[in-house]
Amino acid sequence: MAGDLIYAFRVMRLPLLDAGGNAIGRLEDIVVTPGRDQAAPRVLGFVATSQRRRIFVNAGRLGSLDADGARLRSWDVDLNPFKPRPGEILIGRDVLDARLGDEAVSDVALRPGGDGRQTWWEISKVRLARRTALRRRPSYRLLDFDEVPQLFASGIGGEMAAEAARLRDMHPSDVAAAVRALPLSSRKQLAAAMDDERLADLLEELPEAEQLRMIEGLDLDRLISVLEEMEYDDLADLLAEMPGEQRTRILDAMDDEDADVMRRLLSYDEGTAGSLMTPEIIVFGPTATVAEALAEIRDPDWLVSIAAQVFVVQPPYKPPTGTYLGVVHFQRLLREPPSTELGRCLEQEPTITPDLSEREVAERLASYNMLAVGVTDEANRLLGAITVDDVLDRTLPTGWRQRRRVSHHAGGGGRG
Repeated sequence: MAGDLIYAFRVMRLPLLDAGGNAIGRLEDIVVTPGRDQAAPRVLGFVATSQRRRIFVNAGRLGSLDADGARLRSWDVDLNPFKPRPGEILIGRDVLDARLGDEAVSDVALRPGGDGRQTWWEISKVRLARRTALRRRPSYRLLDFDEVPQLFASGIGGEMAAEAARLRDMHPSDVAAAVRALPLSSRKQLAAAMDDERLADLLEELPEAEQLRMIEGLDLDRLISVLEEMEYDDLADLLAEMPGEQRTRILDAMDDEDADVMRRLLSYDEGTAGSLMTPEIIVFGPTATVAEALAEIRDPDWLVSIAAQVFVVQPPYKPPTGTYLGVVHFQRLLREPPSTELGRCLEQEPTITPDLSEREVAERLASYNMLAVGVTDEANRLLGAITVDDVLDRTLPTGWRQRRRVSHHAGGGGRG
């Protein structure tokens, strides 16, 4: 594939290579989203077949794309089945062979782009083919992407679905920065177009007052689905800002176990350790093995600060647990034989009580260089933990998120 242009017809036959250059699958299609304000459509990623599954490979995870194949930057592969979403366009499915009058799309050319911070691929050219009864071979012409805008229109879901697709793979804090620049009506349309998990991630990056405005208009079933994707401590903060009647209606509609957890978190006074705490932590008994603990912390759904350690308790193993015994950090887990029981690896780090002030929590984390600190009651039962990121969020000056975003955008935007 000489020159700057990479043609889709050839891309969709390339092998998918791991970070070591070994073939682990094959590309089948290219996922793009319409560009903003007449900008070129951007490649979100690629559909590939690997281990007999059709998967999505984020474009940002590719280290190179050339005649040898599409090579991943890292060894990790997300094997969740690919599902096309509103706002996305598949080149092979939706664009190639599409009819434009007496012509048909025979190929699409991709062009690499970048802004100094990151690189991407975008649609540059469209090749059209015309067949006539007088010619044995078709004639071709090459057009710029903006000469055939109908090929890359927003399609199902409209512009807000396309915007949701563009924002999907940005960091949630960068998504929040982009959303804050939109008028309120557009924010609500965007919330309706986002999937539940992505909208939950976005809400966690916004102040509670803006969260409330963002979710206005969502029906109760959709709202519950979104809120159940949020971290418990962030959800508690949001529920605390709601009018009492709305909060009661939501708690009544939630899963009984989740609702009980939320009522317990809401019982703590604002500004205390209890109001910062999350019960979503990794808990094991003393006879569990290092191998079991390592298998659990490998789960990518755990926050980094939560997966940095496992808490060891007597049963029951859900907060409030049995007697708290100690903690084992992941670095210790890596040094021990897999069959070692956790009870033999314990560290006796101090815990805190739920009535401790936020400032005292911050001081405790700083004093002991901890990513998370356990919270126990008067009976030494583990109630949850507080992570350093949540403490920073509370102790930094009011408005720090907005100032960070202004600084970020002065240096260039994120990938759409």
